[in-house]
Amino acid sequence: MSTSDESSLAAPTELTAQVTEGRFRRVLGVPSLVLFGLVYMVPLTAFTTYGIVTQLTGGRVAATYVITLVAMVFTARSYARMSVAYPYSGSAYVYTQQSFGGAIGFLAGWALLLDYLFLPMINYLIIGLYMGSSFPGVPSWIWIIVAIAVVTVLNVIGIVSVARANFVIIAVQTVFIVAFVALSLGAAAGHGANLLAPFSGDGTVGSFFPLFQGAAILCLSFLGFDSVSTLSEEAKDSRRTVPRAIMIVTVVAGLLFILLTYVAQIAYPSNRFTSADTASIEVVASLGQQWLSVLFIAGFIAGSIGSALTSQASVARILFAMGRDGVLPRAVFGNLSKRFGTPVVPLLIVSAVSLSALFADLLTVSNMISFGALIAFSCVNLSTIKHYFVDRGERGGWHAVNNLVLPGIGFALTVWLWTNLTGMTFVVGLSWLAIGFVLLLIVTRFFRRPTPTLDLKE
Repeated sequence: MSTSDESSLAAPTELTAQVTEGRFRRVLGVPSLVLFGLVYMVPLTAFTTYGIVTQLTGGRVAATYVITLVAMVFTARSYARMSVAYPYSGSAYVYTQQSFGGAIGFLAGWALLLDYLFLPMINYLIIGLYMGSSFPGVPSWIWIIVAIAVVTVLNVIGIVSVARANFVIIAVQTVFIVAFVALSLGAAAGHGANLLAPFSGDGTVGSFFPLFQGAAILCLSFLGFDSVSTLSEEAKDSRRTVPRAIMIVTVVAGLLFILLTYVAQIAYPSNRFTSADTASIEVVASLGQQWLSVLFIAGFIAGSIGSALTSQASVARILFAMGRDGVLPRAVFGNLSKRFGTPVVPLLIVSAVSLSALFADLLTVSNMISFGALIAFSCVNLSTIKHYFVDRGERGGWHAVNNLVLPGIGFALTVWLWTNLTGMTFVVGLSWLAIGFVLLLIVTRFFRRPTPTLDLKE
């Protein structure tokens, strides 16, 4: 890394007043990074697949979230440590590339693209479903297109506009969460609910195995900590702020998911819904408060817009990182707008892909997001072992636990969750990886040329 780069990391505030071509503004502190991650994860995202996972696990969504959170804490820790080693945009792509080489790094980044490309789509799909349910006279596709347009404009303007919008979105959801928890506990006390039911189940599904399948689906809820790492080049003192934000986001969001699904189950102890995709509407309506249902729709839609904002911002930065390296066409992906300091072309490409929400279905998209995420999570855990334990030789005493055992547990848990996805998910996911491998062959001319990588000395 050059002297100029080192000074910019030491005094990031110097970059807030200007945009240097090819560089981001360093404007985000820990609070903004945490808000970004929480908005990305959407505290109300627990309701996105609530009906699907409730039916799959026999009413044990809260127990499933406990399993998922335990698995994700280990992986979040690996992301935090790698963000210190390589404080650059690109996330798992950069970490794996620098640890295992360009070819493996590219495939990890390609897998990560799968979930990042699908995550904005799932948010637009949810917006269409819920707004269509609330306003049946307006076709769902209109809501989807309007949402895509609004999100794209905000992201083009810049990350500061996204950060400001995040405060409003979190505020709306916080009001709903407080009201929902209070009313749910009251309803549960009124009908003498079984307080252990969210963990013991409703008796319709007896085995423990469906909890693993549910946890594999719920991994998509935890992509927020990964998104925080993509903002390393826009964070103040990134080697300190980004790791802290990653761990805070993971734990806080996980506890919120467990709380919300727990109170939902004791308030509405049933796995029968008119539609599993919009089961949360029935859960909220069961509390008998019309204003709460309106607030829920408002909060859920706001959360979906916020998640679309942050997920589109993240995937555009990964595309930018890959374009800057020359893995993708640099002229298309590797430049920032001189006016806004944002990767405009990647943002527009993500918006075009998101139009697939017009005909996608919720379960398939959820599984695809988890497929790509779990591959990326596995690669980051292995990268932590390679970088700290193997390359740097930090192996004695606590270092062996810190650099081998803990990331090794994270790797084992993510692989375990990965194997619980559906067969169709593997078909689509492996096909996506095959396309990435073909692209890699083209870029390297059948490996006769080295894979382009991020030059950290520029």
